[in-house]
Amino acid sequence: MRFALVLALQTTVTLFHFSDYHSHALPFYTEDGERGGIARAIGYLEQQKQRGALVFSGGDTVNKGAPAWSDKYQCAEWAWLNGVVDAMAFGNHDADYGFAAFEQCRASAKYPILSANTTGFEPYRVFTRKGIRIGVFAIAGKDFPQLVKVPELRFGDPVEAARRTVAELRKRADVVVMIGHEHAEDDYELARSVPGIDLIFGSHTHLKRELTRIPGTDTMFISPSQYLTYISWVELQFADGKLGAIDGALVPVDARMPVDRAIEARVARMQSALERENPELFATIATLSAPLSVGALANRALELMRKAANTAVAVSTTSSFRQPLAAGPLNMESLRAALPYDNEIVVCTMTPAQLQRYAPESFVSGELRESGRVATTDYLANREKLQCEKTGKKVRSELRDSF
Repeated sequence: MRFALVLALQTTVTLFHFSDYHSHALPFYTEDGERGGIARAIGYLEQQKQRGALVFSGGDTVNKGAPAWSDKYQCAEWAWLNGVVDAMAFGNHDADYGFAAFEQCRASAKYPILSANTTGFEPYRVFTRKGIRIGVFAIAGKDFPQLVKVPELRFGDPVEAARRTVAELRKRADVVVMIGHEHAEDDYELARSVPGIDLIFGSHTHLKRELTRIPGTDTMFISPSQYLTYISWVELQFADGKLGAIDGALVPVDARMPVDRAIEARVARMQSALERENPELFATIATLSAPLSVGALANRALELMRKAANTAVAVSTTSSFRQPLAAGPLNMESLRAALPYDNEIVVCTMTPAQLQRYAPESFVSGELRESGRVATTDYLANREKLQCEKTGKKVRSELRDSF
């Protein structure tokens, strides 16, 4: 009697993803220690590429207005990532300097920039590793028409675009991966609305989230925070070409990573030139005796907003506060990094129900028992189409003067 032993062919494909870099070329302070740095990230990812990994960017590589690096050098890093990044999602900030500047940036990148629901972009690419076909696509979130003021770009419905793209990729690929660019809650809803997405790399929300399964779906999700604080690592395991287990984790970008010395030297030269040309941004304006967490910084700002607007309540979106402040010398560039958007303080009449609606994504100071005057930012007021009074005062300026 004969027995046939059949062994399944096991294959592993490794993916890496970062997002929302926003021109943070240098390492910076976080509550978990020093993080980030483009030279570290490139050094690490170059090693992973040599081992056969695929690397993706979720977009938002620049940020007009802050940091100063962005306005001076714009997309210089796009070319540095040639040979490292395999595809990039179009992010809402990537056209901050206008369409002509974006086209110049795109020409410097040898990797495709994807967006399935944006005019003039490829919807997807299919990559092959070890005989496995990896279908990768990106979409522009539903808020892009409000965020991207570039007339040459038009945005379609993200869910419909994803449905068409995923249907096509299921014919062409063994696994389907979405690399950005929409808010996390929309990523979750997309997975529920469009079956067939195996993995979503989070972006846009600047969310730090370890690998998890989106409830009610077969889709996995991981999100690497912002500014190269972390890089997402995901391992796809296949048996006879069929996707099985998905493993992954967030890799901190810190001093333990290998550094690309040529990029490190280039960054140092460029930063020195930037500081020489903008001494007012790098001069010490105060000395902090203790660090300020993002929450503590937000609470301080809200109290200043209430005082400046003479209101009992203040509210500001969490996205207005992006980084903590380290103990020691404080300069305007560090403050701009913590509050990258120069929002004006406005006064709006709100109901308690309105304020409660904004609360899940906002910092709130004070209590509103009935309709009344609330201090907020022009960003939130414009987004929600609220009728408000201008104060002529800026949140960041009030903070600067308070130290």
